[in-house]
Amino acid sequence: MPHTPETFEDDGIDRVPAPGPVHYAEQALLGALLLEPARLADIGQLTADQFESHTHAALFTGIRTLPAPDPDEHAKDTAWLNQVLDFARPHAPGLSASYLHALIQFCPRPQHAAAYAQMIHADYARRLLRGHAERLGLTAADPGLPNPTATVLVLADDFSRLLDDLTGEFTPHPGSLPRTAIPTPAVRQAGDEELDEERLLLASATANPQDVQRMRWLTADDFALPLHATLWQSLTALVHRGDMIDPVTVLGEAQHHGLITATLTPRDLMALVSDPAGPPEYWGEQILGRALLARAQTVATRITAYTDDLANTPHQLITGSRRALADLNTLRTRYRRATTPAAVPPARAAPLPRAAGPPPRTTPTALRAHR
Repeated sequence: MPHTPETFEDDGIDRVPAPGPVHYAEQALLGALLLEPARLADIGQLTADQFESHTHAALFTGIRTLPAPDPDEHAKDTAWLNQVLDFARPHAPGLSASYLHALIQFCPRPQHAAAYAQMIHADYARRLLRGHAERLGLTAADPGLPNPTATVLVLADDFSRLLDDLTGEFTPHPGSLPRTAIPTPAVRQAGDEELDEERLLLASATANPQDVQRMRWLTADDFALPLHATLWQSLTALVHRGDMIDPVTVLGEAQHHGLITATLTPRDLMALVSDPAGPPEYWGEQILGRALLARAQTVATRITAYTDDLANTPHQLITGSRRALADLNTLRTRYRRATTPAAVPPARAAPLPRAAGPPPRTTPTALRAHR
């Protein structure tokens, strides 16, 4: 009778992800350097912190730190390999002499060390970009920060500087943009506080339409609720035409935008714009700041998707990340216009008093000489 194996529920605890390409590049490079230490001169400015594996980084540090052995002596014994092992083992206790020999056997061609180093450097750039994107997204979503907008803008500046540094390290090529499918942005979830701010803006703008002219930095896309976005479009349309504005005229304009439905009565709509509190600029700045944080989360998700796609080259990751940050900087420009006080023009100097007396006489032209 055939034996039926016992079924068990796989909880995924013992499941280990398969190593990525960079793991094998690190093994190949270390094998090349252990076999031919002089190959260190071929790999440029690669550093230990660029390795994904902590164990490999410890080995690389030992190789870089210890004096290179004499090639002839190194070919005869393992003295230098033992020194490298002794140097690295305190930082990576699991290391063994057999692993060092396995690395040497794994290396296909020591003369390709520069190519292996370039693969490690490229993957390090990928991880750097992913880390910055994750930090940007988490910061934008953190409700406990005292000034999240300012913090997010600082991180965006850091991200831009990182891209500038990486740009010169990788060769550009045709097909610069990633072909990764951009994730569909998550539906923006608005809390009660955010919705209240949008209602107060609409009511305050209805009561003070003259202030709306100064708020061209706010657009309908900045609103969390589509209803409020369309109402803002109705208000700005009335202001730009110079029409009279009050809750009833806003109702009339909203009707043409298709806002009157069975679930939103005219009375309900007028109530939305009939209880002002404070200047509309204040509420507009709050809305724009929240929109900037939402945009930062979308940008972070987009860049993370790029870095997760191993088909993207470093140049594509850099170019795609620049494009994504440009979307954030567009909104950032409007935010600065909203929050920067208008410059007060300098006072014109009073004209100097005119001296008393008749105007000065002009010098007569020279008379022509008579013939």
